[in-house]
Amino acid sequence: MKTSHLITALSLTLAAGMAHADSTQISHLQDRNTAVGSEELFVGHALIDPLFDSNDVRHTTGGEVTFSPGARSNWHTHHAGQTLVVTDGIGWIQEEGGEKRMIKAGDVIWTPPGVKHWHGASDTHSMTHVAIQDQVDGSAVEWLEPVSDEQYQD
Repeated sequence: MKTSHLITALSLTLAAGMAHADSTQISHLQDRNTAVGSEELFVGHALIDPLFDSNDVRHTTGGEVTFSPGARSNWHTHHAGQTLVVTDGIGWIQEEGGEKRMIKAGDVIWTPPGVKHWHGASDTHSMTHVAIQDQVDGSAVEWLEPVSDEQYQD
């Protein structure tokens, strides 16, 4: 099982500027570092923009992920579930053993804790979503095997 490179990127990028403080904190777009999704965690081209990380009073992390057509996450689970807010494009999400379902801009998706799933762009459109999840014992996700082309097209 792989640990989350996304969570590591979020932690490193925002740790200094978004630590617990006694006043409102603002994370400016130009101060955040967009990263290319690791080939160990994604099939195809994905860009990850960390939005916020957990700190000593908040266990929630968030990031914006943009998938090129045909790109998708590996199969994975979330220890405390995950909320996706699709902000642009058309994509797909699928739970293990379930049907692939279309998601599009404006959709909000909740995946319960421990449910094995993947999500990404459709084969003809890009898709961007904001991913929000809580950490349990310092981790929000358990990364699993890649989604094969056959699984993706079914």
